[in-house]
Amino acid sequence: MTATLEQATKLGLREEEFEKIKEILGRTPNFNEVAMYSVMWSEHCSYKNSIKWLKTLPRDGAKLLVKAGEENAGLVDIGDGWGCVFKIESHNHPSAIEPFQGAATGVGGIHRDIFTMGARPIASLNSLRFGKVDNPKTKWLIKGVVKGIGHYGNCFGVPTVAGEVYYESCYQTNPLVNAMSVGVVKAGQTVSATSHGEGNPIFIVGASTGKDGIGGASFASADISENSAEQLPSVQVGDPFEEKKLLEACLEMIPTGALIGMQDMGAAGITCSTSEMSAKGEHGMIIHLDKVPTRQANMKPWEMLLSESQERMLIVVKKGREDEVQRIFDKWDIHCVEIGKVTKDQNLKYYMNGELIADVPAESLVLGGGAPVYEREYREPAYFSEIKKFNIDSIKQPGDLKEIAYQLIQLPNIASKRWIYEQYDSMVGTGNTHTNEPSDAPIVKVHGSQKGLAVTTDCNSRYVFADPYKGAMIAVSEAARNIVCSGGLPVAITNCLNFGNPYNPEVYYQFVHAIKGMGEACLKFDTPVTGGNVSFYNQSEDGPVYPTPTIGMVGVLDTMDQKMSLNFKHPGDSIYLLGESRKDINCSEYLHHICGINYSPAPHFELEEEYQLQQTVQRLISAKLVKSAHDISEGGLFACLLECAMTNGHGFTMQTPKGIRKDAVLFGEAQSRVVVTINPDLHAIFEAELKGTPFTKLGFVNAKKELFVDDESWGFVGDWKEAYDTALEKLLNS
Repeated sequence: MTATLEQATKLGLREEEFEKIKEILGRTPNFNEVAMYSVMWSEHCSYKNSIKWLKTLPRDGAKLLVKAGEENAGLVDIGDGWGCVFKIESHNHPSAIEPFQGAATGVGGIHRDIFTMGARPIASLNSLRFGKVDNPKTKWLIKGVVKGIGHYGNCFGVPTVAGEVYYESCYQTNPLVNAMSVGVVKAGQTVSATSHGEGNPIFIVGASTGKDGIGGASFASADISENSAEQLPSVQVGDPFEEKKLLEACLEMIPTGALIGMQDMGAAGITCSTSEMSAKGEHGMIIHLDKVPTRQANMKPWEMLLSESQERMLIVVKKGREDEVQRIFDKWDIHCVEIGKVTKDQNLKYYMNGELIADVPAESLVLGGGAPVYEREYREPAYFSEIKKFNIDSIKQPGDLKEIAYQLIQLPNIASKRWIYEQYDSMVGTGNTHTNEPSDAPIVKVHGSQKGLAVTTDCNSRYVFADPYKGAMIAVSEAARNIVCSGGLPVAITNCLNFGNPYNPEVYYQFVHAIKGMGEACLKFDTPVTGGNVSFYNQSEDGPVYPTPTIGMVGVLDTMDQKMSLNFKHPGDSIYLLGESRKDINCSEYLHHICGINYSPAPHFELEEEYQLQQTVQRLISAKLVKSAHDISEGGLFACLLECAMTNGHGFTMQTPKGIRKDAVLFGEAQSRVVVTINPDLHAIFEAELKGTPFTKLGFVNAKKELFVDDESWGFVGDWKEAYDTALEKLLNS
């Protein structure tokens, strides 16, 4: 029975898209076929409203082993015969409706993207955004998301080593849950998501197929509303123990050489994996849906085609090697069922009990093939006029800076995330080298080599809201700065681009200019984009979220002794500020949450200045002239110094630079600044090595475990640490 336009539009297709499908097929599609196109041409799968701009990002580099979009995740050469596979993706909409499973399956899905390429995941990261902490719904979302991330990662056996969390009212209805996975693979052991070789058998391996997650890609391509809870079946259900078995079976199978290609079943399930593998390999498939293992009886063909049940893979095996593969999956007690064959023609033919229920060209379904590409209107947001009105001189300087600092370090965006990270196992497995000496980016050891990986996720979305172009450059730069301050060399990025509705011209302006800023910064730091995810429609009746282009970055340490930590080491060490103090409180936590100003420009940032600073820090660490390094970000200089002090309980004695208002010095968030400590005997050598980089000698680490600012005692480190450590937990449990 042929499908109708009404059915197509209800599935999320536009009238012109329905007409294009008819043109491709040379006939009117049936309902199964329309359902397939509706998910594959959704924004979540096709990037139809973003691909034009994504293609402008730098995607080439000496260390890249695959270009962006060629495989499930990015792959870079890290030396010693090893590659690093990494990617970040969103699970925003499911987490807004069912936070535990939404977050858990986001973690599971991103790990599958890594091991489907033959790599073993060794580290997990996340980037989270929620509404105001004192809101009951926000508390429910936070607790559910954190529990889901911890449950899946801890059970699956991959350490959660880093993350970031922000709280702003614009995320009240639309929380953002971005998950990143990092894995390693030996040269020659990578797997491609391809299919070729007429007659080669196709297997579905892993969990049974159910009705959970049906239409999840379409669900992720629409605004959240009060009726979204009715779409709860769109949220998948995860099983980390099943995925652990699937991981081990797949990694055991790869060295046999029996595999042609492998693809995980994420968004759009069987439809996506069959079409993408076939299009890449320029072959087709015959698939028998009645052979697919199911956990619910009488599933309809379109339900099986669209199901996003977790922990499943599609593999294409060399003909004659079936028994060899079967034995491996039987050993791990995992389904391994032949459901079809590779064909020479490039169509996908799906059968149910011998009846042909769908017949479509594989290429027509996928990104870069038949999927539509749109250019959307964009215009400068009206709120920019409010930003331009801001004048720092309208903000009265506070009389009690200590009290302001005390309030500042207890703000949810600055206070310790201990309540969250203590629920994650950062030591599971053997990859993590976390010690009691924290660094700006966590360092993960690559076992079997001398190498270490520095990994991070970064984005201050308020900066991007104020200036999408500059804010996105800052996001890339801060990620690189964190890696450099930890002793690593930035190599490449993955991105998760979280924005509102692309049909809103002001939202699309944010998107376009963020892409431009990101691209320029990536070129400067030689960190090409390996891939990622676009998440539009993070918007409700209350409006869009802040534009949030989250950057996941990987850097390399040639040896683990290159690691640099952020904490003060010894009383008497000199404290230096690299970079300039400025009369700038723009977009700071201080201005926004304590002064109550919602509209101000992005903080000071110049790309060349940032680049030169990072070059200097790299030289200093390489020459072993610094004992600690910590970049200045949210909360400004004071928050940075306090974080350096708290690990070992050392105090500090400092003098604020003259000629600049003190609230800007202590709490401003002007970029391109790093605090370092050095042996006081090395002043002359250290300052000579700065080679023109602006610096200020702030003071020294003291033995009194006390904080002194401009000769005034601000109390003991232990008291500040208690306030810093418990602020978020008190808010969540109030």
